[in-house]
Amino acid sequence: MGSRLSAVCFAANRPARVARFWVELLGWAAVDAVTLRPGDDDGFRIRFVASDEPKAGQNRAHFDLTSDSLAGQERTVARVLELGGRHVDVGQLPEEEHVVLADPEGNELCVIEPGNKFLAGCGFVGALACDGSQAVGYFWSAALGWPLVWDQNQETAIQSPRGGSKITWSGSPVGPGIGPDRVTFDLTPTGDLRAEVDRLISLGATHLGTSAESVRLADPDGTEFRVLARPTEPAEKTTGHPAEPAEETAHRPAGPDDESARRPAA
Repeated sequence: MGSRLSAVCFAANRPARVARFWVELLGWAAVDAVTLRPGDDDGFRIRFVASDEPKAGQNRAHFDLTSDSLAGQERTVARVLELGGRHVDVGQLPEEEHVVLADPEGNELCVIEPGNKFLAGCGFVGALACDGSQAVGYFWSAALGWPLVWDQNQETAIQSPRGGSKITWSGSPVGPGIGPDRVTFDLTPTGDLRAEVDRLISLGATHLGTSAESVRLADPDGTEFRVLARPTEPAEKTTGHPAEPAEETAHRPAGPDDESARRPAA
């Protein structure tokens, strides 16, 4: 009994357009017009879900992209801008070495400076960096079966036993969200759906609703996620570029003492 992180989902007004940006930036395969998968089968997918809601305020989660050199960091920044991204100011200090950018719909991302020990060996997508309490880090560690790899000063991080990108939480205080959650998780249960939902609720999740395709829950910080009633990963052959759909129909899914090892806050 347990769950697999099937996808990190971003609400988007034009999901196919944003998906193309991330396909080009990350070099991941396009499963369909709105879903990306990494080169290895162990990692999570990224899915863009159509929404009419405009983005309001800063997302509570963003990707940290790693760099192997200053020149590599500069190339990534230039590539983001070339693909339609932009620089954004989220209060970062002039002396901070990471670069804060946003994709064409304003979803924030950080390009981390070389030499960051905390993200060493995690791949280009070093982490999904989230606002969240220590308790929510514990919850997701138990929910996914990913061990804690950092737990200090209320900051937490987990990583799949197979390695890859970390998921980090900044610790308290957690700022209030503005509008609906725009970055959410889709989970696929490894066994019985009802038993898995009961397990997640016993860990601290709250039931929000049930539909034919999923059960909607919220984690201990109130961030919504879904447990899928059946896998949604498309079986189509993957391509390098997602095709533009004829129409995008909106729907809503029913840290260490060494400075080089810290997760930069964006």
